[in-house]
This record gives sequence, C-alpha cells and structure tokens, in this order.
Amino acid sequence: MVSKTVQMIYEALIADGAITPDPAQRRVLPLLEEIRAHFANPPPPGGFLANFFNKPPEPPKGAYIWGGVGRGKSFLMDLFYDAVPIEAKRRVHFHAFMQEIHSGMAEARKTGVDDALKPVADRVASEVDLLCFDEMQISDITDAMIVGRLFEALFEARVVVVTTSNRVPDDLYKDGLNRQLFLPFIALIKDRMVVHELVSDTDYRQHQLEGSESYFTPVNEASRAEVEAIWQELSGGRSDRLFLTVQGREVELARFMNGVARVPFWELCGRPLGAADYLAVADAVKVLILEDVPHLSQYNYNEAKRFVTLIDTLYESKTRLIVTAADTPERLYLEGAGNFEFERTASRLREMQSEGWGT
Repeated sequence: MVSKTVQMIYEALIADGAITPDPAQRRVLPLLEEIRAHFANPPPPGGFLANFFNKPPEPPKGAYIWGGVGRGKSFLMDLFYDAVPIEAKRRVHFHAFMQEIHSGMAEARKTGVDDALKPVADRVASEVDLLCFDEMQISDITDAMIVGRLFEALFEARVVVVTTSNRVPDDLYKDGLNRQLFLPFIALIKDRMVVHELVSDTDYRQHQLEGSESYFTPVNEASRAEVEAIWQELSGGRSDRLFLTVQGREVELARFMNGVARVPFWELCGRPLGAADYLAVADAVKVLILEDVPHLSQYNYNEAKRFVTLIDTLYESKTRLIVTAADTPERLYLEGAGNFEFERTASRLREMQSEGWGT
C-alpha cells in the first residue's frame, strides 16, 4: 500500500473544506515530503558485507520552519508528523524537551559521570529517528550552553530534526549572555537543517478567534463550556506541560499546546511570581486562557498586585487573552488599597477584548 504524500493529504483537506488553500503553506510541503519519503521508503537492507563496507545513506536534512504567529506552522507540523509512518518519532514543545534534558542531566550527575549530557543525548538518540519541536526559542543561558552539543550528538546519531519557530535562526538567544558561545549552534542549524520562512498574509490563529468572546462572566457552567470549546479549537484537544526556568525558579503551565496555555488564576497570581516570570510566560505563550479570576480586594491584595503585573505584561507583549472572571473588569476590584490603580488594568482588559487585538 502506497502511503499518502504530504501534498496529497493537504489537497484532500482542501477538497473536504477543512482548510483553505494557502500558497505559503504549499511552498513548505515539498521540504516536509522529502523527509516523510525518507522514512516511508527506507533503502533495502544489504547483507553483512554490504553494511560493513558501505555506510548507510545519509538521512535528509531536517527543517527549521519559522514565521509569524498564527501562520500555520503547527498545523503543518501536525500534518507532517501524522504522515510519517514510523513508531520511532516524537513531537514535543521545545521548552518541555529542554526541561527533560536538564532533569536527565541532574540524574546523570548523581552517578558520578564526567559528562552528564552524553548519557541523556544517547538515550534520546536511541529512542527516536525523528524529533519534532514546536516553537524553538532559547532565552535561558543554561539551555544556550548545552543545546549545541546536544544537537551535534543527535545529528551524529542520524536523528532528523524538524522544528518550528517564531524567530529566524540568527535571532535565537539574541542579546543573551555570552552569546558568542552560542553562535556555533546557529551555524549547525544552517548546516544540518533547511531553513524556510513561512510568509503568509493570513493569521489563522487570529481568524479562529474572530467573532469570539474573550471575557466571560460570571464563572459558571455556561462560561466554562464556552472556554472549553475555544481550548478544543485552538489546541486540538491535546496538551503538554510547559516548564519555564526564570532566574533559577521553575514556572509550570499545566496545559499548553500550539502556543496556547490554559491556566487557573491561582496558578499564576496565587504564587510568589513577579514581572520576570510573566515576561517569560508572555514570550512563550501567544494566547493565554486565564480562568476563575475572583473578586479582588484588600483581602487578596498580593494576588491582585500580581494580576495587575500580569495584565500589564500581556498587554505590552500583545498576547491574546481569554478570561473567565467573577465580574466585569470595572467591578473586579471595588474596594481596598489599589482600587484606583486598578482602573488602568480594567481599561486594558477592555481594550484586549477589542476586535483585532494582538495583530
């Protein structure tokens, strides 16, 4: 049975009315199909002598697909990943993957090894032939200092890497500490992966949210059902945990997929987080669904201050915000210290509900 090419699957979705044709997306398909075909049609195994004297054929280069938010990068990754007919493949958000690497290295150090990265990289390489990352971005120095050696080991083990990113490779870890030590990794990406910019005039994520409410009050069964429908639409019903390392602390978002995070109010505002944490969230998340915002007052003053900082950060970063709250923005904070200052937050919450916000 002949497996379907990436192009065939894409055209079938158009024919079914599931998507609209996009020339920019079509231009990415041959790159993804070359990789899919490599795994779908592996070369026949030779005998012992053939394998002894001849190296197996080189795998194709990976792919680094970058472009603006909502242009369909994650959709194309989904389509490609599902089309590759092998078991030894994995798709994971880049932040979550790097957190796994750091945890693995911490465990390896307990065994007294000289190089804690090597056994972790060897394990990953033994488990997959294809590794797909969502949203590669590097802002943490600990990631920056190991990612080059990690990818060298993966490429040496013939693992094919496909990733999406909002940044061109040259802008990864831009202005980061000791960035000169990171530059060989950018060169490695350009050597071992085909860099392709996805340039589309359509913001599909924005299109999915057009005409949708983004602020739901009160918090009840109906509003929860509305938010659940939005989450299903944006995430496809799947989610990973996202771990962000900020100044040595770990911020966890329990549900994250395709740049969309779904977080209870108390998870972000009930913990001792600050502006740096919210900046990291805004950098990693393109749409934030914030649930169960309570009435605010002197009795939860610290939580209210964090909420103000969070909204300011999301506003400045143009992050899309979807909220379920106990009341309208103007009635969330009616009494107590900070009430006057909250008027600006209420105004921003209103503005963030306006059509076209975040574009």
